[in-house]
Order: sequence, then C-alpha cells, then structure tokens
Amino acid sequence: MDHNPTPLPPLDTIRAFDTAARTGSFSATAETLNLTHGAISRQIAKLERWFGHRLFDRQARGVALTPEGQRLFLRTTEALSIIADGSDRWIEARGSAVVRLTSIPSISGLWLMQRLAAFEGGDPPLRIELSVEHRHVDLESEGGDLAFRCGRGRIPHRISVQLFEELCYPIAAPRLAHRIGQGAPERLLEFPLIHDSDASAWRAWFASRDIDYRPRPQDRRFEDYNLVLDAAAHGLGIALARPPMIEGSHHQNRVIAVDAHRVKNPVSYWLDRPARKPRPAAIVLARRIMAEAGVAPEEAEAFVAAET
Repeated sequence: MDHNPTPLPPLDTIRAFDTAARTGSFSATAETLNLTHGAISRQIAKLERWFGHRLFDRQARGVALTPEGQRLFLRTTEALSIIADGSDRWIEARGSAVVRLTSIPSISGLWLMQRLAAFEGGDPPLRIELSVEHRHVDLESEGGDLAFRCGRGRIPHRISVQLFEELCYPIAAPRLAHRIGQGAPERLLEFPLIHDSDASAWRAWFASRDIDYRPRPQDRRFEDYNLVLDAAAHGLGIALARPPMIEGSHHQNRVIAVDAHRVKNPVSYWLDRPARKPRPAAIVLARRIMAEAGVAPEEAEAFVAAET
C-alpha cells in the first residue's frame, strides 16, 4: 500500500498567491511579505508551473485573477481559514497561560463563576477561556484542555477524576414550604416536583424512604439545574438542593429545606482531560480546581499524570 502523501505546492507560493489575489498587486504583496517584487514574481511563476495554468493576467496597473486563478483562490481561502481556526485553538496569547475549559451550564453558573478569579489568580496567573456546552465536547478534536461533566462515571478516551458528590435534600420557596409543613415523606407528592433532565436524584431520595417515585404529569422538568432552582424559588414546586452546587449562590437565600433527610445523588461531577499529555497551564488549573473541590492529593496527582 502506498502511504506517500499527496504532493502539495510549495507553501510559500500559496502565501504569495493568496496575498497577491487579495491586493491585486505584486508590489503590494512584496511589501506585505517583506520580499522583493522579483521574489514574488518568481513564486507566482513557480506556482503556475506547478498547476500548469496561468493564474494571473498581468495588467498595466496590478494583476487580476484568471478563471483558473479564481478557482484556486476560492480553495486556498477556505483552506487557510481552516488552518487559522485550528491555530486559534492551540496558540496561547503572549504573556498569558491560556487554558481552554469546557463546562455544562449548571456548574459554570453555580460553582465556577464565584471561584473563577481565584482560579485565574495566583502564581502563575492563568487566563481561562470558558466554553459552555450541554453536549460532551470532543476534547481531542476541538483542542480543549479540561472539561466539567455531570455523569455516572468515567467515559472512554478521557482521563477523569470525580470532583464531589452531592447529598441532596428537598427545598422550596418559603411560602410553599409553609404549606408543605412537616410530616411523612409522602406529603411531598401532593405538590409538583422539579428536576432537570435526569430525575434519578428524586428517585433515589424517595427510594431511601421506601417509596417508588416516577415522574408525573404535574412535575416540572428543566434542562438546566439553574432553572430548577429558579422555578423552586418562584414557588413552582419542590426541588432538590445539591450542595455544594447551591452553596454560595444567590438561590441559597431564596429557598428553605422542607425535609432534613439527605441522600447521595446517583450522578456526580467530574473533571475530564484528553488522553494526551496535558499542557503545564492545564495542570496548574486542574490542581487548583481539584484542591477547591476537596479531591484527595493522591487522586489529583494521578489525574494529571495518567496516561492511556
């Protein structure tokens, strides 16, 4: 099998061609690229020989693309745009240690934002480029360094560490809490329950009280936990508090506990990184995040050192 790469034209000629096509002038191209007019002419001639077509019409004032040159310009513009976009994902801004962090909305708004300044400060200082996504981003192909995720365990092609678990308990707006009162856990089922896209925490809470709960038409579902808390604060039903997510957020003062019983959430929060060797800045941020989340030092070091 032939594994030889497809021959490519000399890249310096592509750069000269693209600049000349944009400026319409070999002289302006020479000035832009800090070359002589003759050097630009030779590079364009080399490219024309490589393609076997004349790419420019030489005119009295500058140059104009031929039909073949116009077709090539469309292709090179697309290719250089793709390369530039990829470069933006990998090249750090000068003077800054940039870390590309992907996060789901809930942990971004409820846990990360109040700690972001502290994570960026310190020695060395960091700059976090935050991308908020509901989906699981492919860290390898999209150039990400770290990702927050909520789930039930590790996923393939990533290195993962569990950040914290949540001991959940029911909460509601004060006026609704007064109506709910105290008593048997079944009383909560007289009111709408609020959950996000995964109702497993409610199922676990009721199961620990020997009650089989399944979502009902009167219950409310929101895709993001921030909205779950907002709905509870506005008296739309009962939600589950998920510390440490709710701690320190503005929601904490808008709701109160309606039952003291706590149960471990079946899902938990994870910090992921690609299987490739992490960059130094990413290691610094990962250690700061794990220390804040209370990850044991040996687990933290295993996370940054692990290989697949």
